[in-house]
Amino acid sequence: MLMRTVGWLLMVLSGFMIFPLITSIIYGDSEIRPIIISMAITIGCAMGLMSLKPKSKEMGKREAILLTSLIWVILSMFGMLPFLLCGTHESISDAFFETMSGFTTTGASVLSSLKDVPHSLLLWRCMLQWIGGLGIILFTLAVVPMLNNKGGMLMFNEEVTGITHDKLRPRVSNTAKSLWGIYICLTITCILLLWFSRMNLFEAICHGLSTMSTGGFSTDDISIRDWNSPYIIIILTVFMFIGGVNFNLLFATVDGDWRKLLKNDAFKWFCMTILFGYLVFTISIIGKHHVHSWQEVTIVPLFQSVSILTSTGLVVPHFNHWGAVPFIVMLIFMAIGGCAGSTSGGAKIDRFIIFFKFLKNEMYRTMYPSAVKTVTVNGRGTSYVIVMKVLAFIALYFLVIFVGGFLLTVLGVPFNESFFYSLSAISNAGIGTEVQDGVSCFSMIPDAAKWILSFVMLTGRLELYTVLLLFTPAFWEK
Repeated sequence: MLMRTVGWLLMVLSGFMIFPLITSIIYGDSEIRPIIISMAITIGCAMGLMSLKPKSKEMGKREAILLTSLIWVILSMFGMLPFLLCGTHESISDAFFETMSGFTTTGASVLSSLKDVPHSLLLWRCMLQWIGGLGIILFTLAVVPMLNNKGGMLMFNEEVTGITHDKLRPRVSNTAKSLWGIYICLTITCILLLWFSRMNLFEAICHGLSTMSTGGFSTDDISIRDWNSPYIIIILTVFMFIGGVNFNLLFATVDGDWRKLLKNDAFKWFCMTILFGYLVFTISIIGKHHVHSWQEVTIVPLFQSVSILTSTGLVVPHFNHWGAVPFIVMLIFMAIGGCAGSTSGGAKIDRFIIFFKFLKNEMYRTMYPSAVKTVTVNGRGTSYVIVMKVLAFIALYFLVIFVGGFLLTVLGVPFNESFFYSLSAISNAGIGTEVQDGVSCFSMIPDAAKWILSFVMLTGRLELYTVLLLFTPAFWEK
């Protein structure tokens, strides 16, 4: 049953390959053959797996956890075929890293230059991020009726980010359709608005896909700096912000219940955190005498605050000249991330709300031991079980960062870069060392380090437990 489901998902992935194929034909790229071969291999394997006749169609929680992790790895293996066959990536390690970075919306790249990369692959990179934004499983639940069962709901819970998972509709397939409907409409709107700027249609499509997914891939070596347009920065800031908001709240807003958005604690904290980052960045820019235009104290610091908190990972020029305080704020923002149920990475701001309110209650109980205090979120008490899960998640989150950084150091990556790379990977921010010394070196790290970072990216995207449970003996015991 697991392999047959993988087959369905591979067929969906092959369908998405049609778009880079069409792009290759339109622009007359010489790399059309590799795209066709990639499609053929993917379709062939998909049909072989779909032809399997499982004895049972039942799927429990353990199977759903295994399948979710398995799908993201297998789809990355097939998604890297265009990169390998076109020759843009020199090794399997580079191609897999690039693909996993795309699917997890991390945005880290091993490509030192995009000038010689065909249009078809530039689009494919951005499409990988867009698919992974809401999740390939969620898309498949929307289009494959056979998964609308208990197993589909379990897979939905394992892939969608957040502490709890609320369905918008009675059937999981209808919930998936609603979420993807909002996602597609927002993406199209972003593309059209970007097209009205100095971007051509192809550039607008690529940036619309990567912005709505809060991924950060671009079609240019210096990203949005090449256009030097306040209009583009404003549009990207708005849609990165929307991408960092819980899509359940966006659905409620579209459905007319906009009060639900305004009363949501996570949304309020999200806005206040962005405002805090904006103020810190603005003060730092003024203090460092980097003010050369009105943009540098208005839209630029706001753009940078939203970009980092939503894990999009786009960094403005000379950010490393802003000082030590903005760099520390950036590290904190990378760890926090956007709202649960959004396309952004990080541990999610919802968990930190519970964490800080729990600390506040514990300090109060130190003075008044007999007091009964409850962690309240959105006007409702949070159960002790959920609070403990949040505390365990945050502890495990930083443990993975430490272990990942330690392993990179063992492999020869400089100490000051190892832990930064690990944080960047688990938070799906994809920011390299360009914020420290102006040079990003993902292509320079050892192949073994790329595989470790790929694992950390996946662990962060699937929120730790879905991946790490596979390495516990209890998971495999009957």
